[in-house]
Amino acid sequence: MATLFCAEFDARFFRRQLEDKLRNAAAAADAGYPENEGLVIGPETGIPSLKAFRADGQRPSAKRLEQEIKARMPERSLMGIVARTAYWVEWWRGFGPPSSNEPKLTDPLGRYVIVTFVKGTNMGPYEAARHIPGVSGHELSYVANKHFSIVLLNEAISDLVNAHARLDISQAWGDGTAVAADGTHMDTYLDNLLSETSVRYGKPGGIAYHHVSDTYIALFTHFIPCGVWEAVYIIEGLLKNTSEVKPTTVHADTQGQSFPVFALAHLLGFDLMPRKRPQVHDYRRAVAAELKGSTELLGHCAPSSSEIL
Repeated sequence: MATLFCAEFDARFFRRQLEDKLRNAAAAADAGYPENEGLVIGPETGIPSLKAFRADGQRPSAKRLEQEIKARMPERSLMGIVARTAYWVEWWRGFGPPSSNEPKLTDPLGRYVIVTFVKGTNMGPYEAARHIPGVSGHELSYVANKHFSIVLLNEAISDLVNAHARLDISQAWGDGTAVAADGTHMDTYLDNLLSETSVRYGKPGGIAYHHVSDTYIALFTHFIPCGVWEAVYIIEGLLKNTSEVKPTTVHADTQGQSFPVFALAHLLGFDLMPRKRPQVHDYRRAVAAELKGSTELLGHCAPSSSEIL
């Protein structure tokens, strides 16, 4: 069965499929140009350009809704929010010693909430102990080092994302099919393996690379060096996402442009939509180059589908 499938759907068929998709997209763009008020092609230069999008002013009903929400929503402290979500969602249940035994803590819920707050705000355990009565810096440091891990933290994040996706209000922002990927510079110590001096920010640190869903919640976060091309981590973040929210469209800035990533995105079944660089004038030529590079890459890497299987 696999041999028959590979004989019909080989690399050449895959390339023709992408070329047909490009032609159809170009034809649809040409047909819709007269009604597209945001796209303008210079009559003399032939260079397409997009008009600046201007949002409509906020309607009076939206302002009244905002005021009503603020009046009914009580102000919460960050510690209170962490404690409430821990009580409702029980995302802390996965934390514990590496032996998987029950944590020998008098109040594991309270201790894990405090440690999560301390580490999440980038506050040191001994500095936090000066402001939080009833705990010592040694206790907070011990729990953070022995009961927490990257794997357990990602599982807790998945629990929170799944609980958030079940809320009715989360559907007001989106349906979870789209995600935005972008990085934020974070200060770090110089003796960190991931720390580099950023040319853009002019100081050492790393990049916290986030995948934020259209339901207004972060799905996954990487911490990467400053000098890497961020497109490499777009796919990795989606593959490591273990929550029930499965996006199919990824929006990124100009760092999301990459021939291999375009090819792998199509193979994995999601649409990669980065922001185009300003110097790219001919949109047809740019898209054609991207698809040509992707299909040529796949042709070299996978001359036959049977080799992949």
